[in-house]
Amino acid sequence: RKRRVILPEGQDPRVTQAALELQREGLCHPVLVCHDPPEELKSASIEILSPGALTATEKDKFVQQVCDKRGVSREQAMRDISDNLVFAALLLAQGSVDAAVSGSVATTADVLRVGLRFIGSQPDIKAVSSCFLMAPGPSFTRPLTFADCAVIPNPTPAQLCDIAVASAATHSALVGDAPRVAFLSFSTKGSAQHVDVAKVREAVELLQARNVGFDFEGELQLDAAIVPSVAAKKAPGGPVAGHASVLIFPDLSSGNIGYKLAERIGGCTALGPIVQGLRRPWMDLSRGCSVSDIVHMACVA
Repeated sequence: RKRRVILPEGQDPRVTQAALELQREGLCHPVLVCHDPPEELKSASIEILSPGALTATEKDKFVQQVCDKRGVSREQAMRDISDNLVFAALLLAQGSVDAAVSGSVATTADVLRVGLRFIGSQPDIKAVSSCFLMAPGPSFTRPLTFADCAVIPNPTPAQLCDIAVASAATHSALVGDAPRVAFLSFSTKGSAQHVDVAKVREAVELLQARNVGFDFEGELQLDAAIVPSVAAKKAPGGPVAGHASVLIFPDLSSGNIGYKLAERIGGCTALGPIVQGLRRPWMDLSRGCSVSDIVHMACVA
């Protein structure tokens, strides 16, 4: 069957147009959360849900779900389920839909807060993060995954380790290749000494202790990570150097700048941010997103 992807911000015209395109092209089964849907959605047979349209029995079920999960009063739970984001998260958590895409109206902070509260993080990953899948452009011929570019400003070594594990899984699921993870720095294998370099080295050591099933290496400069001729000089014989497919940036500044450079100057197409580390696919959008951005993220989800 087609995956059911819920779009909680049905009041946004971009979201309604994306739902129509997803339905028309048969890309997924869109489920729109909307209080007063336009006629074109009804005529297109788009599935429309609303917390205001719940029966008393359905409402009691959702209220109990929130009370059990958050330990709040029934009055607070009633307020919670009236929020479209929370309503979508509850449907996702209980398996009524397969994925959710929001953020055209809500801030990233609100999207992540609801995801953490009502969906929860994966048991083996403590840090919820994000990545971008960079589709090839004229200057690069293979897809790369960049992380973290949108969530954690200054990750600790343990958080970098979690980001690497989650990003490797995301890359494998979306691209189908075995991930080759590079921890990036301004140093390659001890060429510089600095507290920021030490943080990346510690992350590599932590990942070594986790016995993961993918190749990784660090610390590496960007050119040593992706250019074979440079890797042969700076990091010869490494398992990843020169052929990395997943790039773990040391902080949010470098990650955010890096993906935008690849997009704007390198001609890559940036798909994301893809939220990772939650129990279910809960995707965020930029509030400046286009209809095609929403369609792309629904397909990724």
